[in-house]
Amino acid sequence: MSNGTPAPSCTLVIFGGAGDLTKRLLMPALYNLRRAGLLPENFALIGVARTDMTTESFQAELGKGLDQFGVDIKPKEKDWFLSRISYVKGSFDDEATFSKLKAALKKTEADYQTGGNVLFYLATPPEVFAPIIKSLGKNGLAHQTEQLWRRVIVEKPFGHDLSSAEALNRDILSVLTEDQVYRIDHYLGKETVQNIMIFRFANGLFEPVWNRDHIDHVQITVAETVGVGTRGKFYDATGALRDMVPNHLCQLVTMIGMEPPARLDADSVRTEKAKVLQSIQHYNANDVLENVVRAQYTAGKADDQEIVRYRSASIFTPASTTETYVALKLKIDNWRWAGVPFYLRTGKAMAKRQTEVVIQFKHAPYSLFRDTPIDRLPPNDLILHIQPDEGMTLRFSAKQPGTKVTISPVEMKFEYDDYFKASPSTGYETLIYDCLKGDASLFQRADAIEAGWQVVQPVLDAWKKIGQVRLPTYEAGSSGPSESAAMLERDGRKWRPIGNANEPSR
Repeated sequence: MSNGTPAPSCTLVIFGGAGDLTKRLLMPALYNLRRAGLLPENFALIGVARTDMTTESFQAELGKGLDQFGVDIKPKEKDWFLSRISYVKGSFDDEATFSKLKAALKKTEADYQTGGNVLFYLATPPEVFAPIIKSLGKNGLAHQTEQLWRRVIVEKPFGHDLSSAEALNRDILSVLTEDQVYRIDHYLGKETVQNIMIFRFANGLFEPVWNRDHIDHVQITVAETVGVGTRGKFYDATGALRDMVPNHLCQLVTMIGMEPPARLDADSVRTEKAKVLQSIQHYNANDVLENVVRAQYTAGKADDQEIVRYRSASIFTPASTTETYVALKLKIDNWRWAGVPFYLRTGKAMAKRQTEVVIQFKHAPYSLFRDTPIDRLPPNDLILHIQPDEGMTLRFSAKQPGTKVTISPVEMKFEYDDYFKASPSTGYETLIYDCLKGDASLFQRADAIEAGWQVVQPVLDAWKKIGQVRLPTYEAGSSGPSESAAMLERDGRKWRPIGNANEPSR
């Protein structure tokens, strides 16, 4: 980040400023931007929340959070940061809150010469996104001119189905223009995810083979070791499909599947991403039964932690059929990807925390090795490791030393930390900085949000039509249900194991 220029003078307003997201992630990210010289000198932060606090107690609480969740905190930099923080107590549905916010903004503009530029961050429950934005418009806080800008970051979840996402977009765009809205997905702040475009389009080695002629299939895995814990009531109304697929996993699909954009500007990049989602085949009820697996974890041990079965954790609905795991086979109906399946899976209480993309290339012809002991050639894989360790692994075949022709898979590994000595990051630094600079390339446009839900909605409709069913289960700490493995085995393929990087795919 250190090779950038400071963002323009501004005030950051965080609705829900007293919440966990602000303390754990946003504050450390802002501090890292300051340390990298990317925050403007004329900067201020205003927290807005219902919690009964003063500016002084709010500063003290965020200071504790920096000490707890930040890295390499310097007292001088910390003091600079905290001195520019103020607090507005109020409910988001009370117009008096926005009157107090207007007064607080005038004060920060006068005290810190922030120039009238304001970034509003909605670190709030999704049901208040639209009411807050409408109140910003009603109170003149969303109005921007050629001399000053007003932008709004909206966190996930963005709707709970297609119709609610469309309604939320309508509500937001009745107040703001599209260029003012930054729908955030923190996965896009990961270095490996950002590097996918550079890896593909800046290397003549890979882009020529990035198509149906050379790629057999794509796997995308987002596995978590944690269960739902005490979030049973919230999670039971959401489930793995809604929680992860239309945002995180679909964004990874677009990065892998997009065509080269005409330019590296936000509209060009986001247009190509949206085209990928719009090209995904929509399923009917029979397609869903064949190409989608849902399951729920039972008791087990994950990451050395004992996890009770989901229905015990979800005490509000002990007969719940909410899925904690989902796997899908997607088909992209365009020239580049026709016939290349994209397999997606995500789940809680899995064997290992592991987010990765596997590009498996087609097998080389076997005829050359017909008279050797080899009965099957190992596959060539490109693995993009996104978390917890960011990097890439390329697997190819080599001959083992000796008199016999024995072929074994070998690996070439690249890790960001080893090569670039990367500074600690929360994943939010780049996203916040880009928003302050007005670069929306890593943020979702309204049409992409809705296209993601269009992928998921037929599955939700089919599940609703099917009604109450016996859900497959998987033991906490495992790689998921056997039904998920069977879905790939029908295609003659196999999931890359979770937590075992050395075992090859088939």
